Amino acid sequence: MVDSQFQDILRNWCRGEDLKVQHAILLIGVPEDLAVEQIEEVVHTVRCWGRVRIRGRSFNSETQSFLVLCECREKIDPERVPPKLMPIDGSEPWTVVIANQMAPASDDFEHKLKRWLQAEGKTMDDLHCYYTPASAQQSTDEPLLRTMSQLMNQTRGVQIEGHSYRRLRTFSGVVPTPMGEEMLDPWLEQAYMMVDESECSDREKRRRIVESLKGPALEIVKAVKYTDSDASPEAYLNAINSAFGTVESGEDLYFAFRLLHQSPGEKLSDFLRRLEQALAKVVQKGGLSDTDRDRVRIEQLLRGAVASDLMLVQLRLRERKSDPPSFLDLLSEIRMEEEYQASRQKVTATVHQVQAAGKMETKDTEVQSLRAELKELKYKFAEMARKSTSCPPTDTQPSQVTDNNAPSDVTALKKQVKRLQNKMEGMGTKLTEPSASSLKFATSESVTLGPRSPAVKDTDDYFCYRCGENGHIATKCHAPENTQKVIQKLISSLRKAQGSTPKNQ
Repeated sequence: MVDSQFQDILRNWCRGEDLKVQHAILLIGVPEDLAVEQIEEVVHTVRCWGRVRIRGRSFNSETQSFLVLCECREKIDPERVPPKLMPIDGSEPWTVVIANQMAPASDDFEHKLKRWLQAEGKTMDDLHCYYTPASAQQSTDEPLLRTMSQLMNQTRGVQIEGHSYRRLRTFSGVVPTPMGEEMLDPWLEQAYMMVDESECSDREKRRRIVESLKGPALEIVKAVKYTDSDASPEAYLNAINSAFGTVESGEDLYFAFRLLHQSPGEKLSDFLRRLEQALAKVVQKGGLSDTDRDRVRIEQLLRGAVASDLMLVQLRLRERKSDPPSFLDLLSEIRMEEEYQASRQKVTATVHQVQAAGKMETKDTEVQSLRAELKELKYKFAEMARKSTSCPPTDTQPSQVTDNNAPSDVTALKKQVKRLQNKMEGMGTKLTEPSASSLKFATSESVTLGPRSPAVKDTDDYFCYRCGENGHIATKCHAPENTQKVIQKLISSLRKAQGSTPKNQ
């Protein structure tokens, strides 16, 4: 009967792991302190099943050892499989169980019923306990069907879970946490969730906890088991938490929770999630009752959110302290407000860009007008230089004045035009020079009229090319740059020189 029981365990386990029974073996009596690599090393001493891989381990209270499910590459041959497997260290041999493929399939209802009761750990006497005598009018099959329905409802939860659950990740308690293992806080959260939400028995929950532990953490659970063999799964988790978790009391955690503040650049929603994590530890340690959880959360949020005062005012959280919202409702409201503010900032940035583009267009229009005016002045300057060279002298004295003054005026105007071009290039535009050849021609013709004399400057031409004010030069100027005023000064100088030329002629 024991052999058939382990065969049923093997079949159910293979069904949960989606494994073919013809390629699976079950090892009984494996010690708890052996690692997976050590078990595979012992199994590989037998060559009849080829390459073997461990698919799972389960603690069995009857044998006080592990049941190990192994997947074999080769198909199992019952005639070649040894009944026992001797470990390398010479300890107690392990029993090898395979599925009996030669068992006849009976269609007899009584035989099926006995096998089903045996798999559920029940007997025919237990079935009679559920039996209620029926009236004479009832059919003889109805009480039996009702009894089986009640029995199936009681065992449905255990049948659904079986071995197809999601295993807890490995935790050993070693610091730093090795690769592939889980840290304490995430592992405890998942383990507590499994204990609270799973419908399996306490024995199954303890088995799931034990098979996910190794190293120092497994030693702690062993100590709890030796002290109380019927300890609850919560006792296992509390022992691990007390051994590897924080040693601070609930009051200390509550005091640390009251000191939390929003970090620079941290969103209000992120700060709220950080508060919730710390508050959960406070409640778990007994530093605060669960009924005061919402009230304390919103109080600390108002106190610690130093960078989000405007958002707190818009959410009207101070007025809602008497009836605080839950964590999920509060998080949803904060995230909606953050999205709204982010969308408004995008719209404001777009408006600023449009205004900056308008200013650039205005500046470009002004530069274009100045460029057109400069072009016109260049053309008039070229005409003035051409006329001054074409007029013949009437007497010696006027001719000398014209020959002496014309080169200096042309040179001064040429320098002013050059400075004006440099200022225009400094504003980010490149001036076109359609009359550059005319300027060169006029300058060369004017210079040949006579020897160069010192330039005579008017007081209005002596101004700063940085700020546009009279009386100093750009190298000694400390005033801010005023390009527009400098250009206006140069244009007025050109116009003045244009008006003074006919008088000299």
